[in-house]
Amino acid sequence: MAHQLREVGLDFIAAAPVRMVFVQEMSAPPKAVHRALAEDVPGWEEWFSAVTLARSTGDGSTREIHLRGGGRFQETILTAEAPEVYAYRVDVANAPGARAIAEEWRLTPAGPGTHVRWTFAVDGTAAFRAVARLGRPGLGRAFRDAVRRLDRRLAAQSS
Repeated sequence: MAHQLREVGLDFIAAAPVRMVFVQEMSAPPKAVHRALAEDVPGWEEWFSAVTLARSTGDGSTREIHLRGGGRFQETILTAEAPEVYAYRVDVANAPGARAIAEEWRLTPAGPGTHVRWTFAVDGTAAFRAVARLGRPGLGRAFRDAVRRLDRRLAAQSS
């Protein structure tokens, strides 16, 4: 059953009770990575294997995301400041016990490529927070695999 989550802003990403930060280097430049994150929303299905549906809704300031395993989310874009940051919060989710979720993709130049830092910030019941912490290794693996797949996709598009 889907339920409304607490409306949070960018400050939540630094202050959430549970924060998981993952980093990865990419060979693609920050502008290309940001464009893939913020503008090619349906493309997420191609490079983030956990995502089975991704589409912009409304005027493009919101998204609908479906995940493998049944997760369903309606999200609001908090910022799409090119090419440095892309962040969004989850407004509606079918995750039991979730109270607030926000994610931030921070992109910094690393030579000709990009240093990607993804922060996954959540709040919820004690059980939800515990499950989120237990899921850290899998979430990290999913992030690293997604970034590698996105890097290959962007390289193929530029050649």
